[in-house]
Amino acid sequence: MKEAGKKLRPGGTKAPRVPPGQFLTEKLPVMTAMFAPRIPLEPWRLRITGLVARPVELDWEQFMAMPQVTMTSDFHCVTQWSRLDNTWEGVRVRDALELASPSPEAAFVMVHCHDGYTTNLGLAVLLEADALLAHHHDGLQLTPDHGAPMRLVLPQRYGWKSAKWVQGLELLNEDSPGFWELRGYHMRGDPWQEERFWD
Repeated sequence: MKEAGKKLRPGGTKAPRVPPGQFLTEKLPVMTAMFAPRIPLEPWRLRITGLVARPVELDWEQFMAMPQVTMTSDFHCVTQWSRLDNTWEGVRVRDALELASPSPEAAFVMVHCHDGYTTNLGLAVLLEADALLAHHHDGLQLTPDHGAPMRLVLPQRYGWKSAKWVQGLELLNEDSPGFWELRGYHMRGDPWQEERFWD
C-alpha cells in the first residue's frame, strides 16, 4: 500500500493523482448499497428516456454492437480508498446518449439500476470522454458483485456515482437526489473537492 498523493497523473505532470483524504489499494473492494442481483443477458435492457427526442431501448446484442473502447482510469471511493490504473472496456456514455438525441433543456440524468438504486448526475459529466458503460474490468468480464453485466464508470466522481447494474438513464431538466444523495451524500461527488457529504 502506497501513501496518498505520491503517484502522479498520467504523462508525469506534477498534480497528484490521488485526491485529498484518500489512500491507495491494489484491491477493488465490493461496495453495495443493497444486494448484488444476478441479471441474465436475455431480458437485459438499457433504456434512455425523459427529455430526449427518441427514447431508446437496447438489448445486449445491440449494446455490444455499438463502438467499443478500452480506457484506463483511476477509481476513488467515498470511503477513502483509491485504486489506480483500472482498465475498463465498454461503450462511451455519450455514444449511447447520442442515439436518443437529448433535448436542449436536458441538464441532469437520473441513473436507474436493477436493484432499485439510483444516483443523479449532471448531463455534462456523462458527456465526458472518460464516462463509460463498462462490461469488462482489467481484461475480465464484470462479476455480479461489481455490476455485471454492465456498470457506469465515472473517474471524475466518487465511486457511488459509478452505479452498478445500470438499466436506465432518465434525462431531466432539474436535479433530483438519488439513493445516497437522499441520505446525506453530496449531489455532485467530486473527489478533488472532497464533496463527500452535505455540510
